[in-house]
Amino acid sequence: MAYRYKMKLTPEQIDILEGGQGAVKAKVMETIVRYGDMFEATELVKVTHGEGHLVTSFGLSLLTPVFRIMDELIGAGLKVEEGFTADPRPNDIDNVSCSLLDKLLYTKILYGKQGSYEQQLTKLGLKSDDAFTCTCYYPEIGNVPAKGDILSWAESSAVNYANSVLGARCNRNSGMIELFGSIVGYVPKFGLLTDEGRKAKWKVTVNTTKKPLPQILGSAIGLKVMEDVPYVTGLDKWIGTELTDECKSYLKDFGAATASNGAVGLYHVENLTPEAKELGESLLQEGYREYIIDDAELERVYKSYPVMWKEPEKKGTIAFIGCPHLSRTQLEEWADRILEGLKSAGRDKVTCQTVLFTPPAVAKAFAETPKYAQIRKAGVELTSICPLMYTSNPLTKSRRIMTCSNKLRTYSLARYYKDDELLAIVTGKEDRL
Repeated sequence: MAYRYKMKLTPEQIDILEGGQGAVKAKVMETIVRYGDMFEATELVKVTHGEGHLVTSFGLSLLTPVFRIMDELIGAGLKVEEGFTADPRPNDIDNVSCSLLDKLLYTKILYGKQGSYEQQLTKLGLKSDDAFTCTCYYPEIGNVPAKGDILSWAESSAVNYANSVLGARCNRNSGMIELFGSIVGYVPKFGLLTDEGRKAKWKVTVNTTKKPLPQILGSAIGLKVMEDVPYVTGLDKWIGTELTDECKSYLKDFGAATASNGAVGLYHVENLTPEAKELGESLLQEGYREYIIDDAELERVYKSYPVMWKEPEKKGTIAFIGCPHLSRTQLEEWADRILEGLKSAGRDKVTCQTVLFTPPAVAKAFAETPKYAQIRKAGVELTSICPLMYTSNPLTKSRRIMTCSNKLRTYSLARYYKDDELLAIVTGKEDRL
């Protein structure tokens, strides 16, 4: 029996649902409609930025149902017509040091289907070999929606950035849902696709005596508001009122922390982000709640992070920097800071394995510069993989990974350090904490 949908559908949408464009596309459409009905969507709206972004980028051997669905889509001749980007690859044995056993686990056991899965992705519309990054909105990658565009994306930090910094509209979709929406060209209208759903339930006042670290500020807000939309005041004092490269990098890391430490899909920053500049405090819902963040509150949040290492008293052995992927500006800054720190400490090499994560296109361009040769000589590794996927290897659980990413801290056993603390550790400027 045909699915009895609740929302309003157009004749074209009904035709797809009833099999007018093939049985497989009908199943894709039914999935999207059921998804929308579950969230009480009123209708399906057209995806206006056709380039998708997929969260499922890894050929994990256990994902057999996904591979089956991909084959069915390919067999029916379906694809994302405008192409898509995808989250980072899971491993890079050429550029990230690992043992023979690590290589076996990554290439044969954990991600043994990576090669064949990437072939499936290519047939479905993957834009290029350089399209694997969680920061698809960087100009080097080019998947940049405009204000007001309707998207069918997944990946919490990318959706968060698109909604907040770019002013596009997308719900926090799960894997495969984003692909289905991109294939049929429609997504359910609910949540962050509606004007009401984009209003803020929280007014957050930043009342600090210095520029707050984006990772900790985002964490504090995410932990407090959870999935709600916050309207942040007082932050423009520290990061300005224009979306410069430096400001965008700050908001990328801030937003990723709100999305991972909570489930924030959209935030507004007064006098800065597009909708806040246009609409101001009219974005606040009636009866909104308030949260004041001062220096003491940020320190409280920072001190609350657990150390999950099996031997927490020991020193860290690996430093991961760039989750989400570093922008070109951030990559240049980290390279400079590491080289300057080593010089100040009278050292030629970093004290432990140190890895910088950035998109493939950014990595390739940076590899052509003298600075790349300098950091490689200093022992720094450069890669475009996902650090979280790296930690899926059970052998990493005993390696005491250090990071300045609140997202990676949340989703793995990595220990969080502030930027300056981690820099001091890897350059030997002070004893490891």
